[in-house]
Amino acid sequence: MAFTLRGDDAVQELQPSPIPEPYWVGFSSSAAKLINIPLNENGYPQDESWLAVLAGNSLVTQSSQFSQPIATVYSGHQFGVWAGQLGDGRAILLGEIANQELQLKGAGKTRYSRMGDGRAVLRSSIREFLCSEAMYALGIPTSRALSVVGSDLPVIRETKETAAVCARLAPSFMRVGHFEHFAATQNIVRLKELADQLIDQHYPDCSSAQDPYLELFHKICERNARLVAQWQGVGFCHGVLNSDNISVLGITIDYGPFGFLDQFQIDHICNHSDQGGRYAYHRQPQIMHWNMACLASAFIPLLELNHPQEESQVLLTKALSQFPVVYGQAWQKLFRHKLGLATEQDDDVQLIERLLQAMHDSKVDFTTLFRGLANINTEAPTTEISMRNDFIDRDSMDQWFGDYIARLKSESSVDAKRKLNMNRVNPKYILRNHLAQVAIEKAQEKDFSELAKLLQILESPFDEQAQFEGYASPPPPELSAIEVSCSS
Repeated sequence: MAFTLRGDDAVQELQPSPIPEPYWVGFSSSAAKLINIPLNENGYPQDESWLAVLAGNSLVTQSSQFSQPIATVYSGHQFGVWAGQLGDGRAILLGEIANQELQLKGAGKTRYSRMGDGRAVLRSSIREFLCSEAMYALGIPTSRALSVVGSDLPVIRETKETAAVCARLAPSFMRVGHFEHFAATQNIVRLKELADQLIDQHYPDCSSAQDPYLELFHKICERNARLVAQWQGVGFCHGVLNSDNISVLGITIDYGPFGFLDQFQIDHICNHSDQGGRYAYHRQPQIMHWNMACLASAFIPLLELNHPQEESQVLLTKALSQFPVVYGQAWQKLFRHKLGLATEQDDDVQLIERLLQAMHDSKVDFTTLFRGLANINTEAPTTEISMRNDFIDRDSMDQWFGDYIARLKSESSVDAKRKLNMNRVNPKYILRNHLAQVAIEKAQEKDFSELAKLLQILESPFDEQAQFEGYASPPPPELSAIEVSCSS
């Protein structure tokens, strides 16, 4: 259900700002099913009034009317520093449809825009559109992207670009930052309303717990611990894990300067603006834990409704300590599956970490390597495994492959069955930056065919798709260093 808080201290009621002469750039028929939009033979809505609505130019379709769009206020920590009041600076929540919140990103200024223009550019909108749908197809909890609508309206970033509006769907866009805001302003009435809404709409089991707010905090931590483990499992780097970008539903939101790993570097930084590497790949679990600590601080007033202050802090600290436990269990389970291991053995973590260290030392492509492991013949000599040639220290990798094969044989693994299972968890296709860049450059010339093709490929990331084999390859050297920043 849609965000229900109202009043000037919580939301701004406003209309989206229209864009001139909108046109379709991309549309997800998969996301459209969530909200029951009938499509024509070209994969766009039969009801043509949806174009104006998803551009921010209208609030009415033949079947829906969005009567009270809002932007919400929140606060948060950005790059580890308290930033104070923030809010939906360029996102406007149209309302609820089929139990999904429909939000327009790039729909114009709000009172929370600060120095921003409230707009999004075509480049960043395409990236969010593609990655939202790619993550969904990978089985990772995420907001969805319904569409990108473009316009020739000029928007200034590092250079002059054109405007676009990305329509996003989620059961809720409620963030850690919403709780931080009302805790920081000591608005306990609003803080409680927010928590009660979250429990009522998304965590109903918490209502019957002995302490509903403590149980709610537990559940939020667990979901986000598992989420970041899934990110690590596909080599996804979020780029800006500020507390205001963290969902309290444990879903991935706010795709800005993200990136999937190509050459594996444990300390890879995908965001050019992150000069200190705070949000590097290997730090994502730690930072998510840190963000849960921010949420714990915001929850103290809620627990104090039923407990003394010191006891409230102790209870939340104890709950927070479970984050690395849940994360570790989820990570180990996931990487066992990535290696095709059906059972748990004591040396598994060491086996996984030895592989990751070797991949880091030799800068081996993350996705290709794990996909290729499914093809190993456990009866063949390790020197015949072609992937050994991707590593600098081949003798060391021969030892690793020997240990890996012995581990597989210890549980009587059958190659054909193992391959099927591994290919269900190790994708062949991910949204590599160089592929997105090609689609963006063509779209900037009003050619949206590559965007549609890339979306089609990413919707089936675990399938072979022989006709698109080239899209599974790592980037060529000249395209391996594409950088993205917070303006993305």
